[in-house]
Amino acid sequence: MTSRKLGVALALSLALAAGAAAADPSPAKKALIDKIVKLQQQGLAEGLANNIVQGPLPQLMQAGRTALQQLPAEKREATAKAMDAELKKFVEENVAYVRDKASQAVPATASALLDERFNEDELKQIVAWAESPVSQKFGLASVELQKAVAQKVMTEAAPTLEARLKTLQATLAKQLGIQPAPAAAPKPAASTPKK
Repeated sequence: MTSRKLGVALALSLALAAGAAAADPSPAKKALIDKIVKLQQQGLAEGLANNIVQGPLPQLMQAGRTALQQLPAEKREATAKAMDAELKKFVEENVAYVRDKASQAVPATASALLDERFNEDELKQIVAWAESPVSQKFGLASVELQKAVAQKVMTEAAPTLEARLKTLQATLAKQLGIQPAPAAAPKPAASTPKK
């Protein structure tokens, strides 16, 4: 989740795990809670939906890539495209479905937790932070920071991880008695015309 209001997002994330019923808050406290929930509801629901739906996909995709290697070479590309289309369709349909469910769950669940864990003064501070220009600027910087760090890590770690993954795949294939797909033969260099 890339919410710019990290403290509020943490409180709301905890709210989804909780669900304890509390006594009705005062009207002023309820208004603050409602404001916090409204500020965070969309981002929280979107983040949760993406995490829930996409969480199991890497393992499924890896199994699919392994299975593709068992197909005749002429069928791999078309099958891979069809699989990608199905995965994309699954994500689009189910992220929307889970996002709607999360959006419905956030108000009651988050309201109860916020009421239980924070007093009115603390809620005022959370609202002030969430609405502040500094919070918005920090949120945007956090997104950029995450992307920059992820890109640097992947640039440095990708070659090693790819080599280790290939070794793991070969080891697992050997244990399963599966013949790994032959490596593509290098293409001959284009010959230059003789003069």
